[in-house]
Amino acid sequence: MAGRGGSSAAARSSGGRGVVISDNWPGYSLDLFTYPQHYYGDLEYVLIPHGIIVDRTERLAKDIMQDIGDNDIVVLCVLKGGYKFCADLVEHIKNLSRNSERFISMKVDFVRLKSYHNVLIVEDIVGTGRTMKVLLNNIEKYKPKMIKVASLLVKRTSRPDGYRPDYYGFEIPDLFVVGYALDYNEHFRDLNHICVINDHGKAKYRV
Repeated sequence: MAGRGGSSAAARSSGGRGVVISDNWPGYSLDLFTYPQHYYGDLEYVLIPHGIIVDRTERLAKDIMQDIGDNDIVVLCVLKGGYKFCADLVEHIKNLSRNSERFISMKVDFVRLKSYHNVLIVEDIVGTGRTMKVLLNNIEKYKPKMIKVASLLVKRTSRPDGYRPDYYGFEIPDLFVVGYALDYNEHFRDLNHICVINDHGKAKYRV
């Protein structure tokens, strides 16, 4: 993958766990893609194009099917940022399930705790993991048979506590990213690509 600054590799596999985007990856020039005109001047570069997100989400769906097919599960979506990834992931799982000998019966719910048997939690981004650990502790009180966590992004933070989701799409540097339903003060949810916001964008949409 060639980025803005040359031909250095953007990402590498991490043993089947997720795509690792290196700290020195320069990203893609915004001029190479279409995006909403009202965000012109607010973004630095495209970190992950929409097409790559779609392809990676499809692979995550396949991994989930292989691991937990033949189960009735509740897909628990963490609002608001997780809804786009959740919708696309569920659609991929449904498509795979239709054409497979294995079948996953899914009910989609949003973080509203009650009695769950098998749970797949879908999140947009995991940073330190502290919030997810609190959520998992709350859900474990209901003694589900199985809990799995799928996150589109895992951020490399300066204070990692060792938490990793069961499934994740991309491991990214500690950057402020927006798009694909990840917002900055409710803006940028309509941006299909995952991009890095610039200082002008932060100032423009600061509350």
